[in-house]
Amino acid sequence: MNDRPNDLLRIRPEIKKTKQFDSMSSEERFQNGTLRPILKLQNPLLVAFFQSYIEERKGVFYDLGIPKKLDYIESALTKDQKLRNSVKGIIVGQFTVKEYIEYNTNASAFNKRIMSMLIERLKDQVQLFEKEFLVAAVAV
Repeated sequence: MNDRPNDLLRIRPEIKKTKQFDSMSSEERFQNGTLRPILKLQNPLLVAFFQSYIEERKGVFYDLGIPKKLDYIESALTKDQKLRNSVKGIIVGQFTVKEYIEYNTNASAFNKRIMSMLIERLKDQVQLFEKEFLVAAVAV
């Protein structure tokens, strides 16, 4: 028996800080109930994926100062359509069919929310993209 929807929902982390209010829009509910848990679940893959993106671009990222690294993350996820589409696939692939139908009603707005949250998430973890950290992580 295919229990994919329940399996997907079961593996998602619970985000305790997120609350639901009657006054919230359906987009906010979807963001807090679906997108945030998926981004948290997929975080290790998203970090590895962005690391690969940095490496494919000859590691220019490593020579930048922190402010420029933060700009690089934002610019890459804002302007590189191939990267954006791949990231969206990583997220949308974790939707149930019901969630996908809801997402599809306003995909453009949800894509903006996904990218905005992902940009902030990667910026908050910029230290993971340092060469010294990578060497230590590979050695373990």
